[in-house]
Amino acid sequence: MRERVYLDWNATAPLRPEARAAMIAAMDVAGNPSSVHGEGRAAKGLVERARAQVAEALGAQGSDIVFVSGATEAAALAMAGRHLQSAPIEHEAVAAWGDGTLPVDAQGRVTVADPASSALQLANSETGVIQDLPEGLAVSDMTQGFGKLPIAFDWTGVQIGLVSAHKLGGPKGVGALVIRRGLDLAAQIRGGGQEMGRRSGTENVIGIAGFGAAAAAAARDLEQGAWERVAQFRTFLETSLEGVEDLTKLVGKESKRLPNTSCLITPGWKGETQVMALDLAGFAVSAGSACSSGKVRESAVLRAMGFGPGEADCAIRVSLGPDVTKDQVERFVEAFRRLRDRRRT
Repeated sequence: MRERVYLDWNATAPLRPEARAAMIAAMDVAGNPSSVHGEGRAAKGLVERARAQVAEALGAQGSDIVFVSGATEAAALAMAGRHLQSAPIEHEAVAAWGDGTLPVDAQGRVTVADPASSALQLANSETGVIQDLPEGLAVSDMTQGFGKLPIAFDWTGVQIGLVSAHKLGGPKGVGALVIRRGLDLAAQIRGGGQEMGRRSGTENVIGIAGFGAAAAAAARDLEQGAWERVAQFRTFLETSLEGVEDLTKLVGKESKRLPNTSCLITPGWKGETQVMALDLAGFAVSAGSACSSGKVRESAVLRAMGFGPGEADCAIRVSLGPDVTKDQVERFVEAFRRLRDRRRT
């Protein structure tokens, strides 16, 4: 039996060995980071080292980073109590707080009229479309771009960014806000005053240590051109599957996109059916965002881009990572073509 091929990196990236090693080492540190004795200082040192690693990878400073349980909590902390405009293509964690009124064109690009009162993602998890973030933007979900794109937060003009560890090979259940210096942000979880008074509760030292190590490794991969190779594989996949018969359409092909993401629509072939058929063939892909409690449903992102129900529910997302090989991509293309052709006969 051939090995399974994981092509759902936008849902979660496999845990990096550097993150695993950092987490195992952190398990042996007994102290509470808020304690002043030696054991507590050792735990605090792990948190602060990770803070510096995440900040460096984001092009920010350590004091800008607030650790939380993930990008969903980060969105709540950044947006609760504020009326912010957002687009209907935002991840549900942001859409839950925004108004969904910003216009989206057919290529997935969003127009922002009032940046100071708006939230806009850096890149879309389903289509890979990258947005041009306007100066003074209130909030940006940077989760999908972090680790795949060069980010210099200090130069973006964004007030608050949201990131998550598991999208770049860190552990699940830890994330961060990156907050522009001097910006006041009211805590939603209060108590002990941890995280500079912005998010109380004993820090997840093990998860944070893994996050820091993953961020440092991701920054190294980015600098060494790992995602340029991924982009080449993605281009091969797309050109192989679009084909001359136009059976499969590529979403957002005229826009700047993440180097690893392909959103493919095959009219008449339900996305859910594609995911199950490919799973049985040994390939893990998705039919959209992974954060919907396991549900497979029509994509709100694609509907916002103007695709009708006969297309929006016939999409899959294939997302690659640096560990994916050319052979695996070729095998996927072969399997997809075979399954697509079989249903036509």
